[in-house]
Order: sequence, then C-alpha cells, then structure tokens
Amino acid sequence: MELGYTVSGLIIGFIVGVTGVGGGSLMTPLLILLFGISPATAVGTDLLYASLTKMGGVWVHGRRGTVDWPLVKLLAMGSLPAALITVMVLNAIRVEDQLYSDLITNMLGVALILTALSLLFLKRLSRLGHSHFGFLVKWRDRNIVTLTVVTGVVLGVLVTITSVGAGALGMVILLVLYPRVPAVTLVGSDIAHAVPLTLIAGMGHAYMGTVDYGLLGSLLIGSLPGIYLGSHVGGKIPDHILRPILSAILIVIGIKLMM
Repeated sequence: MELGYTVSGLIIGFIVGVTGVGGGSLMTPLLILLFGISPATAVGTDLLYASLTKMGGVWVHGRRGTVDWPLVKLLAMGSLPAALITVMVLNAIRVEDQLYSDLITNMLGVALILTALSLLFLKRLSRLGHSHFGFLVKWRDRNIVTLTVVTGVVLGVLVTITSVGAGALGMVILLVLYPRVPAVTLVGSDIAHAVPLTLIAGMGHAYMGTVDYGLLGSLLIGSLPGIYLGSHVGGKIPDHILRPILSAILIVIGIKLMM
C-alpha cells in the first residue's frame, strides 16, 4: 500500500509540475475514491503535504522578487482566522462521523467543479477583471482591500474543509481583482499565501487526529521527484490542451463525490 501511495504522489507531483494545478484538486479525491481513505484524513494529510511541497516554491519566488507581500498579508488577514474558526467548528461536529464525512465530500465536489470552471474560463475572467478593476490602483482603494480580505476568508473556510482552493481558485480571483499585477507575481503571492494557510489548517486537522503521517511520508517521497520532472516537461505541452483535459477530469471527480 505504501508503494501505491508513493506512485500516486509521483503521478500527482508530475501533473502539478506540468500544469501548476492539481495538488489538492487531485490528491484528496484520489485518496478517498481509490484508496478508501476517510475524507477527514485525506483532507488533513493533504493539507500538510501541500504546505511542505509549496515551501520550495515560496523560496524560489521570494528570491526572484515575485511575491507581493502586502497582498499576501491581506489574504492571510482573512484566511488564517477563518481557518482556525473552521477547525473549531469541524471539531465540534466531529461526534457525528457521517455528517462530518458528508460535509467534506459534498464541499469537495463543489470545490472541484468550481476549480474546473475557473480553469476553463480563465481568459474570460481575466478580461472581466480588466474591465471592472483595471482602473484601480492597488492598496489605494478600500473596495479592493476589502474584497481581498473577504477572498482570504472564503479560501480559509474552503481549504480547511476540502484542502482545495488555495491554488487554482485563489489564483483566478487574484487575476480578476489585480489585472494590472504581473501574472508571475500573482502566482508567487498565491503560493506564499497557501503555505501558512495549509500549514495552519493541517495543524488543526493534526490536533483532531485526522492526519496520517505514514501516508504523508509516502506521498512526499513520490511527489518531490514528480514535481521536478513535471516542471521540465510543462512548457512543451500546449496550455489549450492541458486545461480542458484537467477541467474535465475535475468535473467528473466532483460529480462522483457529490453523488
């Protein structure tokens, strides 16, 4: 079984390296549907897995100067308290195991479908951001600051319950709100925000006992070389081919989980 986890980590890591998307979106449902891991343990383990694998990305973007730290701070102002409150709520309803599992699987299905749609309509959403927010100068408009903090709150709740949202969904929202910021800076900022969010949410799950450390180690052994290999292949596969395929996979998995 440990070999199966490692191979799965290798495959998911490779997909993440190629597409930049797919960590929580594919890993959590894979653990639930293929290996029969309980939804709570799958989410908790994947959260710590995500925080550890993304730390290297933050280091790279930080050295390149492609992290907008004030933007990360605003997102964290909303997401980190929201994650802590969500953990407390989950811990309170844990007495009803079936309710807990149903909540996670249904919200995970919704999150996957939203992620798929955001990937499919990424360019349209980016144009929408230019038309509605392109005239604003960041940090000088209270509406943008408020929307950024609210975005953090939404991501904090969603990521803590499903482990999905910090990557693709967060990136799409940032593209809409900050169309004048270079995409590479938004990517770096999104990753930098995801690390403390997934770490705190993962530690909350660890407190609840919903982290499998053996599983976590097996996934990391496979995923780290997978990400390295995928990152060297990513630029060779056209984006207009990758995005619809990944979106279709996420929609099918999302519907499966909700059913």
